[in-house]
Formats: sequence, C-alpha cells, structure tokens
Amino acid sequence: MPGKEHHGVPEHGCIVGGEEHFSGEILEVRFPYTGELVALVHQATDADWEDAIASAHRGFSQTRQLSSFERSRILTRLASDVEARADELAMLMVMEGGKTITFARQEVARAAETLRISAEEAKRIGGEVIPLDWTPGNEGRFAITRRMPIGVVLGIVPFNFPLNLACHKVGPAVAAGNSILLKPASATPLSALLLGKMLLSAGFPKEALGVLPCPGRQAGEIAADPRIAFVTFTGSPDVGWKLRSDAGRKPVALELGGSAPVIVHSDANLPYAISRILTGGFVNAGQVCISVQRVFLHRDIYGKACQALSDGAAAIKAGDPRDEKTIIGPMITREAAERARATIREAENQGAKILVGGTADGNLFLPTILAGTTQDMRVNREEIFAPVITLTPYDTFSDAIAMANSVAYGLQIGIFTQDIGRILEAHTHAEFGGVVVNDIPTFRVDHMPYGGVKGSGLGREGPRYAIEEMTVPRLLAFNPAGGAV
Repeated sequence: MPGKEHHGVPEHGCIVGGEEHFSGEILEVRFPYTGELVALVHQATDADWEDAIASAHRGFSQTRQLSSFERSRILTRLASDVEARADELAMLMVMEGGKTITFARQEVARAAETLRISAEEAKRIGGEVIPLDWTPGNEGRFAITRRMPIGVVLGIVPFNFPLNLACHKVGPAVAAGNSILLKPASATPLSALLLGKMLLSAGFPKEALGVLPCPGRQAGEIAADPRIAFVTFTGSPDVGWKLRSDAGRKPVALELGGSAPVIVHSDANLPYAISRILTGGFVNAGQVCISVQRVFLHRDIYGKACQALSDGAAAIKAGDPRDEKTIIGPMITREAAERARATIREAENQGAKILVGGTADGNLFLPTILAGTTQDMRVNREEIFAPVITLTPYDTFSDAIAMANSVAYGLQIGIFTQDIGRILEAHTHAEFGGVVVNDIPTFRVDHMPYGGVKGSGLGREGPRYAIEEMTVPRLLAFNPAGGAV
C-alpha cells in the first residue's frame, strides 16, 4: 500500500476529493494480537470534511452523467484489482483488526464478488410503464418511471468487515451514479483507504470520492449536512438510531445487528447443526452482527447437543490470527473483551453455568458456552459481540419462536428442522428480516436482500436492493392527445 513512512512505520493520509491529505491529527493503528504499531493514519478534521463534502457535491455532476456501461466498467476493474491484490488486502485486515488470515482471505473474495454483482446491477437499473387511463377523461395517457441517482452517499463502515462492508457501500453507490464518502472505523481504516485508491485507479472521478477516518462523534454532524443525500450505516444500535435522528429528513439505511438465535428441533441433522453453530458462534471471535448467540434446543436432544457443542468449542484453536490453523483471533480491543467477560460474570451470578470457556487473556477471548440462562439476562437480551453462545431447552417449536422473538432485535434467525409446517410457522411468526432453514443466521451471500426489523435497523443491503435506496424514482407522464396538431 503506497504512502510515506515515519521511523519505518507506514503513514497514510485521508482521501479528500480524490487526493491524499495529511492533517497532522494522527491515529495509531495497532495489531490487536500484540499491540504493535502497524500504521499511522491522519484523521480528517472538520475542514477536511467540509472540503470532502463540497467536492463530492461537485463530483455528483460527473457521476450522474456516467453511462451504465462506464459505471459497470469501473466496478469490474475495481473487482479485478481487489482480486489481484488479495494477499495484501487480507494481511491488512489481519494486522488492523485481528481477523484470522483464513477468514480475511474469504472476505477479500466476497468483496470482489460484491463489486462484480454491483457492476452487473449497474446495467439493470430499470423502471416501469404505468397506464394512467384508469379514470374517464384520461384515455391514452401513460407514464414511465426511471430511477435517478440520489446524490452524495455517506457510507459508515464498522471494524468487523472493513473491506466487504465498504464494498457494500461503494459498489451500489457507484452503480447508481452517485458520489461516495466513506467513514471507516477508527480501528480499521487501512483496507478502506486502499480500496479508495484502487477505485480512483479504476477510473472513478476524483472529486466524487472521499475516504475519511475520524472519531465516531463527528458522524452525526456530517450526516446532518444538507449536501449529504443518503446515509448508509453498519454498526451498533445506539449509534445507528442516534444517527438516524441526526440525519433529519434524508433517507437512512441502518444495519445494526442483534442477538441472533438458532432453533434446533428433534428432527434436525444434529451433527451438521452442531458444526454450523460452532462456526457461526465463534468465527471472527463472535464479532459478527449475525453471530450465533442464542441456541434453542428441543428437550429431546438437549443433553446430547450440549455435550457435542461443549466438546467442539473446547477443541477450537485460539491465538495468533496470522497462523493458518487459528480459528479464533483476538477481539478488537481489551475493553471489548472485558465487557463480554463482565456480561458472563453477571449471568453466572444470576445462576447461569459456564460449560466451556469464559476466560480471556488480554483481548483473546476463549470460545464460551453457557447453560441455565434465562431470557431476561443481559447475555441473551443484548448483543454480546463476542465468542459466546447460550443454550436453552424448549418443549414446542412455538415456544422456541416466542423466545427467539423476545428480544428487541430481529436481523436473521436460523432453524434446523425437516418439517415444512415448522418452516412455514417460522417464516410467518419469527420477527426477523431473514429466516435461514437448515443453516445458521450467520449465513449470508452478498446479492441477497439483507437487513432487519425492530431494533436491528432499516432498509436492505445487497447491491440490487441498496441501489433502489440510493436512487429516486422519477415519473414521466404522457398525454399523446395533447400533442396532436
């Protein structure tokens, strides 16, 4: 990743109007596993943001004129560059966020796919023909709609998927003909900064792009700026809902996570369910908005499943994320690990039992499974965002759905059963944005509509669906008779 060095440490500026800018306000990026200094990043000042917004506002006059072919070509070039620099991008994510190298490589592959999907969708932004002759006196009248780019898009990206979720903001924005300002998480700005440079190399207009690391407290003021036309945010519920309030009348898309449940019925393929739950609960150290957190097990299989899950969790290798064999790397900070540990201690004091794990070494948190929790405990009620799973028995499938629905969140739910009646019951009554059958809620492919209900957010991601939110339908009504001479 090009840039200058300070005493051997890479130093990077923010991107303002397509140009790298060194503000002098330094953010240290450190490797979560060892604490070693990885890079110095210049944070955007208020003046930088003013310049970036003004530039993106001007740049929109260029992006809105790009043909669908040109927009698609830019995104295809960017996807190819991401693939060509996969090793560099993967290692950046390991060092800035503690993501395991295996999972980081998977994220790079997904990011390229997200961009290629966006490139395809850039050529498919259509409208419809609407007859207007439903009432007398309007004979011959009809209308068409076209989707127009909305303007300057502000994309706010979390630390846990710093590259692919940046692509979920950038890809649809470029495909729709908008300008884009990215605010990466303070802990993980490096992959987003490199992505921004790659987007410029792919031919995106310079004025239309900004990548500006800065403290999260600035986000509300930025979102409120009337020149920002659309805000897309992925992150914590408290921040997201506050941001929606700050943004005023402009449309906002929020993907806020939750406390994702899995229901395993007695007719499930239990070995497969166990394997997938272990993956969904502990990948990326549980720092996934659809990480498996609450597992409801039919009473007939509860004892067997508890033992299998505990044995599986105890065998998971935690440690250096650079090691190919490591499954769980460090959490993003020591403070995040301590918050998770405090939640577990609280559950223990309220009667829960730790079956495995429950300990941390700095910010390396061992895979943890709890039994004997109740639905009003914080470990179930709130998003813990750590490698922690709770196990709860149930008697009827309806009981399990009711417990799954009992929290304030509703992003995705996974159910394991062979019965079509139970599947339809879940689809009808589970209060979630997505129901995943015979797999975990952590399942996601990048073109599907993805988003939640209740406290889990507003709108949908997935390039096609995000493009709809980043464009405005405009009606063109025709009266052929009125033009006759």
